[in-house]
Amino acid sequence: MSNSDVVAEVRSGTKRYPGVTALNDVDFSVRRGEVRALLGKNGAGKSTLIRILSGAEQLDSGDALVDGTSLKGLGTREVAGLGVATVYQELSLVPDMSVAENLFMGVWPSARGALDWRRMRVDARAAMARIGVDVDIDRPVGSLGAAGQQLVEIARAVWQNPSLLILDEPTSSLAAAEVRQVINVVRRVAEQGVAVIYVSHRMDEIRQVADTATVVRDGRIVETLPVGAASTSEIVTMMLGTAPEAVTARVRRPSSDPPVLSARGLRTDKLDGLDIDIRPGEILGIAGVLGSGRTETLRVLMGLDRPGAGEVRLRGEAVRPGAFATMLRRGLGITPENRRRDGIVPLMGVDENIVMSDLRRVSRSGVLDRRAIGEAARALIDRLAIKTSRPGTPIGDLSGGNQQKTVLARWLHAGSTVLLLDEPTRGVDVEAKRQIYDQMRQLADDGRAVVFVSSEVEELTDVCDRIVVLRSGRAVAELTGDEIELERVLAIAIAEE
Repeated sequence: MSNSDVVAEVRSGTKRYPGVTALNDVDFSVRRGEVRALLGKNGAGKSTLIRILSGAEQLDSGDALVDGTSLKGLGTREVAGLGVATVYQELSLVPDMSVAENLFMGVWPSARGALDWRRMRVDARAAMARIGVDVDIDRPVGSLGAAGQQLVEIARAVWQNPSLLILDEPTSSLAAAEVRQVINVVRRVAEQGVAVIYVSHRMDEIRQVADTATVVRDGRIVETLPVGAASTSEIVTMMLGTAPEAVTARVRRPSSDPPVLSARGLRTDKLDGLDIDIRPGEILGIAGVLGSGRTETLRVLMGLDRPGAGEVRLRGEAVRPGAFATMLRRGLGITPENRRRDGIVPLMGVDENIVMSDLRRVSRSGVLDRRAIGEAARALIDRLAIKTSRPGTPIGDLSGGNQQKTVLARWLHAGSTVLLLDEPTRGVDVEAKRQIYDQMRQLADDGRAVVFVSSEVEELTDVCDRIVVLRSGRAVAELTGDEIELERVLAIAIAEE
């Protein structure tokens, strides 16, 4: 290909934040019809690079160009006008508005000065059909769930007919069938001559969708190569700078202690008479396909949702359904599935996000003590290796993996004895995943109960002492010891009723 095939590029690009060099003299380019995977651990500079190319950030030195036009001084709207469409990991939808309204947010079709509802509905159906998704375009987008909302975001971007499509962890909340759907859409878009930058931590997915891969480490480009030119181990070594640690031998320690938390006959619109026991000193995995009731189980146990029927017992005592405040006081903590929406306060500091779970621990005579807040936060920042220039840095400025570790730190600060972790490693790099696994094991070894929900079954089989498999809102199997095998868990999860 000639230079005229280059859609977007960065030349000698450098970007600094207080205490951090996010990009350091980077040269990067992507061509028409190419799907370029962007790989690196959290904090490596991937997000900064795509924010530069989308116009959300400006370089301190060097230049970024789209179709030969410099992006200096241009914002996201002007860059979008050059043909750049970006789908970020964190969704930008308005939950109470319809699918159709969200698809054309800010560019709603009009006729004679009024919103043209008929045309918008026709175009909305066409936009969703273009990526192969059949959905009621009049329903509130917030009712779709994480997977459906992500597909709406992708449909909105593809409908813009971009020359450069940037996808930041587009499948982190999707089930296997939906991942294949996204991959097919990406390949089809690339065949039309669109350049695609694709960010993901899932190497099996990268090998299916990408032509080439750029590895970023500590703000520098390590290498750009064809996807098939290196093994997964070699790519991980490039990402980390050292050879990856071998996976720790599976630890099987199912507890024989009485349940610290149990439920019988839970019924909601997604749960169908669920029974479950959670014991101290073990990591309990909850497996199941999308829609099986995994998240709903955690929300009911935490008291965030009230079941239509059933009973929850905490340390043998019945708990009033929907008693969230009671569960907090009695030692439960939860990391939500949607970290950005439900897990953090973006403009508040890392320190404030950590201590907000128990302000009494950092107060003196009822008044917040800034010194105590700093000491408590720094101890947990060090323990979980949270990368931040200072404790007061707004958590919204951190990478996804560091945000996730901050959410976990919040419940360590509170001294929670039952941790309900919903997709705690989603969008997290291999190093941060290992750190989270280690924290989970340490918590279990300390006698706490850890519940681990993940759509990546491989994680569950590597980490958990016991696995409960859900199907259609019911626990259909409980596996321990040598029963915990990837193929067995998958077979049970997808079996027909």
